Amino acid sequence: METRDATLGDAIPDRFGTNAYLEDQELEPLLRLYLSPELAEHLRPHLHRLGELSGGPLDMLAQTADHNPPTLEHRSRTGKDLQKIVKHPAYVEMERLAYSEFGLAAMSHRGGVLGWETSLPAAAKYALTFLFVQAEFGLCCPVSMTDSLTRTLRKFGDPALVERYLPALTSQDLDALAQGAMFMTEQGAGSDIAATATIARREGDIWKLSGDKWFCSNPDAALAMVLARVEGAPEGMKGVSLFLLPRQLDDGSRNAYRIIRLKDKLGTRSMASGEIRLEGATAYLVGELGRGFVQMADMVNNSRLSNGVRAAGMMRRAAAESLYIARHRRAFGRRLIDMPLMQRQLAKIMLPGEQARTIMFQAADALRRADAGDGSAYALVRILTPMLKFRACRDARRVTGDAMEVRGGCGYIEEWSDARLVRDAHLGSIWEGTSNIVAQDVIRAIVRENSLEVLQQHLSTLLQQSTLHSKVHERFVTLMADASALAAEASAAGGDRLARQAASALYHLSSAIAMAWEASKTGSLKRMVLAQLVVLHRLSLRNPLKPDGDAGVRLLFDDAAGTDLASVCLIE
Repeated sequence: METRDATLGDAIPDRFGTNAYLEDQELEPLLRLYLSPELAEHLRPHLHRLGELSGGPLDMLAQTADHNPPTLEHRSRTGKDLQKIVKHPAYVEMERLAYSEFGLAAMSHRGGVLGWETSLPAAAKYALTFLFVQAEFGLCCPVSMTDSLTRTLRKFGDPALVERYLPALTSQDLDALAQGAMFMTEQGAGSDIAATATIARREGDIWKLSGDKWFCSNPDAALAMVLARVEGAPEGMKGVSLFLLPRQLDDGSRNAYRIIRLKDKLGTRSMASGEIRLEGATAYLVGELGRGFVQMADMVNNSRLSNGVRAAGMMRRAAAESLYIARHRRAFGRRLIDMPLMQRQLAKIMLPGEQARTIMFQAADALRRADAGDGSAYALVRILTPMLKFRACRDARRVTGDAMEVRGGCGYIEEWSDARLVRDAHLGSIWEGTSNIVAQDVIRAIVRENSLEVLQQHLSTLLQQSTLHSKVHERFVTLMADASALAAEASAAGGDRLARQAASALYHLSSAIAMAWEASKTGSLKRMVLAQLVVLHRLSLRNPLKPDGDAGVRLLFDDAAGTDLASVCLIE
């Protein structure tokens, strides 16, 4: 039994051992809102189990794996060229939890996962991922890519190819599982897919790929989606096609590509990322020739949405740690959480995470409807996804840094989670497109999918269903007109100059209105306050020489506050 040094007392609060699901008072009401009552009840014990793991054992595994990154062995001890990525047992155990016990990569593609007869909706998957990533970020990348590869293969792949690989991609048996990856980035191309230099040459029913891929996460995955330029095809995007690359050939031999080296990364150290050299590797065409990026975009968008979910989860972990410290640490004779300055700092940590959580669930629900054939829901997903990826991944960098400061000096020490969260958070803005790229994708969704009109209609419906003070309702209506006008101007101007400003405005507006709607449906006073704080601090002019009001901040930490939502008005 661990003993505590009596000289330390309770000076250093330690949240370890807390159930991340039970501690999060906002999560269960939101799940009842976004899931059917039957499914919400069915998932409760699984969420309880994962919350318990995330607050303790899973976090220990993540810390161990982070300190013991994978290594690449090029040869066997007898001298055979047999490349192998050696993973720490802690990482392998996390793989078992993610792929096997919880079936995170399989649950969208078949029934039977977690005892549910049919495939589970995106909101269920993202709720579980939201809890998992509060302990481990790195592994969630291979899990997401396996899920996304399966989705893209089912959507565009030849039926025979789908039949051949789907069982392994959706297996919960680690020995039978085929993990997925995406080999897209090239040193000379980056986000400019039209500059892809990898060449595909046809040989009968198969293709041979040659070239270098510069940044490949999960490089020893059993299957990877790869972009390549077909030999003799025209320059530009029309010459790029999508291929499925198996790690192992039918005869059991390794395919003709090598992992040149593993990346020495700032974050996500638990998970391997490497450089790939394709040396006439066997691959199979997915979808139509010349439409590779259009088809890969489906996988990229799914991964971008997952990136936003992971950013939301990390921000929730940062907020949970900060709130725990503030409630259990005393200084100058008072609890930190009772101090006005600390309350303001905590509000700044909480607000971006709750915005991201709301857009995560909004996007998940739209994805469910889009997959059922709702065209307007698809247009909604197309704009919510890059909005979430753009803002949440950037916000996570600041939120995790601010949470480190709340812990103080210990937050800078690798024994605690803060340093790992800060390092991991920085990757979200780079993976699957940098901030400039995804901000411009918001504009592309407006131009190509009519997404702005669909978003306006969606937000108007949420407003109609919300219980709001009349002044708050009026401000939302005005802001919606202003943000829509800015977005329309950005799209008319070609998307470059105003893309970031317009994407941020739409994100803040959408999250504020959706949070107010959630508050109206769940009765959450804190959620209504948070919605209005978004308006005050993200969508309103502020005089830096005028004292800020703090009524809203106080309400976030007043457990005795009433719940008359229509009377809450922080807006002048």
